[in-house]
Amino acid sequence: MTDTELTRSQAYEESENLGRNTSDNPSMGEIIARRFSRRDLMRGALAVTAISVTVSPLALATAEKARAEADASAFRFREPPAGVDERHHVAEGYDADILIRWGDPVLPGAPAFDPKNQSAEAQAGQFGYNNDFLGYIPMPGAADPSAHGLLVVNHEYTNEELMFPGIQPQHTKDVRFKDMTKTLVDIEMMAHGGSVIEVRKVDGKWQVVPDSKYARRITAETEMAITGPAAGAERMKTSYDPEGRKVRGMLNNCAGGITPWGTWLTCEENFNGYFWGKADGHPEEAALKRYGVPGNSYNWGQHYDRFDIAKEPNESNRFGWVVEIDPLDPTSVPKKRTAMGRFKHEGAANIVNKDGRFVVYQGDDERFDYVYKFVTEGRVDPDNRAANADLLDRGTLYVARYDADGTGEWLPLVFGEGPLTEANGFASQADVVIEARRAADLLGATKMDRPEDVDANPQTDKVYVMLTNNTSRKGEQVDAANPRANNEFGHIIEMLPEGGDHGARKFTWEILVKCGDPSIAEVGATFSSATSKDGWFGMPDNCAIDSEGRLWVSTDGMSEKSTGRTDGLFAVDTEGAARGTSKLFFRCPAGAELCGPMPTPDLTTFFVAVQHPGDDGKDWSAFGRISTFDDPATRWPDFQDGMPPRPSIVAITRQGGGKIAG
Repeated sequence: MTDTELTRSQAYEESENLGRNTSDNPSMGEIIARRFSRRDLMRGALAVTAISVTVSPLALATAEKARAEADASAFRFREPPAGVDERHHVAEGYDADILIRWGDPVLPGAPAFDPKNQSAEAQAGQFGYNNDFLGYIPMPGAADPSAHGLLVVNHEYTNEELMFPGIQPQHTKDVRFKDMTKTLVDIEMMAHGGSVIEVRKVDGKWQVVPDSKYARRITAETEMAITGPAAGAERMKTSYDPEGRKVRGMLNNCAGGITPWGTWLTCEENFNGYFWGKADGHPEEAALKRYGVPGNSYNWGQHYDRFDIAKEPNESNRFGWVVEIDPLDPTSVPKKRTAMGRFKHEGAANIVNKDGRFVVYQGDDERFDYVYKFVTEGRVDPDNRAANADLLDRGTLYVARYDADGTGEWLPLVFGEGPLTEANGFASQADVVIEARRAADLLGATKMDRPEDVDANPQTDKVYVMLTNNTSRKGEQVDAANPRANNEFGHIIEMLPEGGDHGARKFTWEILVKCGDPSIAEVGATFSSATSKDGWFGMPDNCAIDSEGRLWVSTDGMSEKSTGRTDGLFAVDTEGAARGTSKLFFRCPAGAELCGPMPTPDLTTFFVAVQHPGDDGKDWSAFGRISTFDDPATRWPDFQDGMPPRPSIVAITRQGGGKIAG
């Protein structure tokens, strides 16, 4: 697909797929190849062959094995059919209700959504665009903590061609933002950031509590504090902030996490796209290029100097961080926690270690980049919320090295240790966290296949890493144990810290599943034989561990063109005879990505975020053209003439009540 045919979300996918890591560190594909033997390959190939045989003793044995695996599954529901159409679909016996949509009022006094008369002022009080991560925080003192709480939601980026009447994709070389006025840019800036909404279940159905005192909108202009080792550093100072301790806004917030003390960790991912200009000749040229700055995906730099790297050379250093926000205090100042490192953060899933230290797992979502974790110096105080307020400002950032024998090591990114010295351009820990990618390069971290969400299971201590894809894997890297060049579909890695200690330097690792269609032998997928034709998936992105320790995976990148199906939410067995079995639970409308799977503590509701519905019109044969505000591939979820597709939060509940998938 050419530049002129890419929508913004597709362009961002291409950006993530570029791979700006020029180090000679080994890639995960190379390590996987050394990890597994030809015997493992033959075992997998035999399983695929068995699936394709319809009448033979081998087929009967395989069918019996599949039945046993299915019976052992931790998930009980009937899958919807996989496919592509303009609507969403959920498992039989469940309801999927729209809770809130782009443009719906969040703040008291915000106007109703008027798609043809949008304004920055209105959008600043309304639900933002492209809802990604969402977290649920039970309302303190609620009679039922799973029926009344706060939802916190990231608003990742904007699709101007789906938001505004008469607009085509603007970032392409032939258009170059000719229709993107300052008025439209201002609306885009207010549509970024995040939302806090109060929600309550009434008569079995969820609704937003109007005029809540907790309601809040975070935007690209919200003032935030810079904390941790980079606060006050020369490389963080700008004309707006000569002290290097405050910044306006957060950008491209993708996944995140919720802390045990009830704060929201929201992660800046593709921040590079918002900056304007050229890196060539810039004082920090090499550092900028390692992050892909400037990406020139938006024209904000035409209207605001801070996004022009020639006019504000340090501004981009102030993005790419984990931001901590207190939803229970709408007047609180969000804090960019620089001790946790700067890169294209996908997530901040976390766990309290057995010794009380807080551990946050993070992925850097670009091809050939790394998996990280942050271990706090202090310990979580479960009885004193205020004592945890600045816990994330002090600790050790680590990057993962995966070894061919199935073991691995976390390598500390600490100034003065190993190669992280002045001789290599690091004058302080501030430099290390600002250039976390280059520091990780020098430490010899393992180059991964686009690490996205990472989550830890508190019941088993296992950690799951979503690796979306890597189509840059070359044919010469293929061998008997790693048969997939041009890896379109990704895989999931399961890690176990030494002794169940998430603060430990050592871990073991294994592949849970290789993704893709298991009925096509050359794909090399390794789902269990109990996985149905509807249940397999590709491009794993976000994940969640529910209160019963079960793994749920959402996807990003499936389409009729790539897989014959849309993105969705999948239940994946990780234990026992059913290990590696996947089942489709919720299916998105055409062009949409499924994000932020979040169950309530009692597992009676699953909140999911559906973003950029209708985006890939050219990839859907029933539509076959660029999808726009005036001519969308779907008008989900309203299906009203004149109403564009709207990113939305969906609440999934079981008809008649009861636990999800129980």
